[in-house]
Amino acid sequence: MSEVKHLTSDNFEEITSKGLVLVDFWATWCGPCRMLGPILDQVAAEIGDAAVIAKVNIEEEQDLAAKFGVRSIPALFIMKDGKIVENFVGLRDKTTLLNALRSA
Repeated sequence: MSEVKHLTSDNFEEITSKGLVLVDFWATWCGPCRMLGPILDQVAAEIGDAAVIAKVNIEEEQDLAAKFGVRSIPALFIMKDGKIVENFVGLRDKTTLLNALRSA
């Protein structure tokens, strides 16, 4: 079973540069972000090795949030080989995220 990875400035490039990655920009004080956490765990379990599911805490990684122009959270980016192919702002359900990953 795949688990959600926590990204920092140190490992972001390495993890997002190859393959399919869903990145969630979030914060501990954000209610919808906390609601999204268990959904991302389910997506990671179901998608398996087909994609990496990852989170970036915007309070700890402000430079990454700024680089991606994150203004509202949760902000979700689907990246393929280091390039953004789709993004969402706000809470999304498991089916929406799985469909987006599978069609990326």
